[in-house]
Amino acid sequence: MVNLAATSPLGRAPLGANPLVNRVSAPPIPQAQGWLKAYDGRLGPAVDLSQAVPGHGPAASFLERFARAALDPASARYGPILGDEALREAYARHVSPLYGASVEADDIAVTAGCNQAFFVAALAVAGPDSSVLLPTPWYFNHEMTLRMLGIEPVALPTNAARGFVPDPAEAEALVDETTRALVLVSPNNPTGAVYPPAAIEALHDMCRQRGLFLILDETYRDFLPAEAGPPHALFGRPDWRDGLIALYSFSKSYAIPGHRLGAMAAGPAVLDAAGKILDCVEICASRPSQAALAPSIAETGDWRAARTAEILARTRAFEAAMAALPQWRVESCGAYFAYLAHPFPGRSAEEVATALAGRLGLLVLPGSFFGPGQDGHLRVAFANVDEAGIARFAQRLALAGNLFEHG
Repeated sequence: MVNLAATSPLGRAPLGANPLVNRVSAPPIPQAQGWLKAYDGRLGPAVDLSQAVPGHGPAASFLERFARAALDPASARYGPILGDEALREAYARHVSPLYGASVEADDIAVTAGCNQAFFVAALAVAGPDSSVLLPTPWYFNHEMTLRMLGIEPVALPTNAARGFVPDPAEAEALVDETTRALVLVSPNNPTGAVYPPAAIEALHDMCRQRGLFLILDETYRDFLPAEAGPPHALFGRPDWRDGLIALYSFSKSYAIPGHRLGAMAAGPAVLDAAGKILDCVEICASRPSQAALAPSIAETGDWRAARTAEILARTRAFEAAMAALPQWRVESCGAYFAYLAHPFPGRSAEEVATALAGRLGLLVLPGSFFGPGQDGHLRVAFANVDEAGIARFAQRLALAGNLFEHG
């Protein structure tokens, strides 16, 4: 095993890990899950609301198609770098009516999950010594990715009073000669906030005026009420391919996070760069998973609508359960998430989250994992538990008044 701290035999500086990686914090989810080791089970099984993961398995038709595809020798071969044509076409056919616009298969790249799509997008449009605007609270993997790539994440603060929606004027005030892009996540992780279409379009206009890309992560868009209408009208603009990079994850709506499939919709310049990047990272996403998903997009529409109805019901159940605990203020709630203001002034969010895990068996993430100025908050990911689990969470949270009575 190489000792990264050893001195180079050639008299160079001591060997060490990449400093860009060194400055990035450890993966937050495993770190938080370790806090449950202190819980003795006195109140029953732990309630883990730390990770945004579906609480159910994939549709049976997907599993059947995947099993058949895995037995096909052709699925074991390399595939097209930007994804199998059948999946790119199926996704474009799905997206076009959703937005009331024309999106083509040639506009799509398939990636190994949405995290990889973001990595590719960031590397395609920005480089060392450049910067990207990242609204806070931010999704921690976005911030980690930018720092590892030598791209500076510039915090764009949002707040509960404005629904955690970024302000275009405040965003523009942060733009300088190093700025390459603005990142938006709607519905938002961690807050659950849904950005109104007009807000997304105004932020896109600011980007166009200042020569920036808009990287729009819509991982949770399928968990909006049907009556909400299109999330935005950007795909209807004739020049959308010049500055919009729209990201999506199949993990949540199709309940296939382990299959690692995501998508990127962008113009030819970005997709050309994406092809170079992906060829050096993994060449192609899982071929059996792509083969199973392509027909599933059309086949599982009713199944996905039923799962969305379940998530919307859990959102209502969470809000109702928390109404009885006004000391835990729900500042935002939607899709998979709720963002709570905790009632312990002078205590850091990590202290609160650690105590909840160790003493009550409740695992949530501290706001400090999501950027500066978030120490008064906790993120709750409630999609992976049923309504009974949400009720248990609230019941135990009601016992948290003496959380720190022993120091």
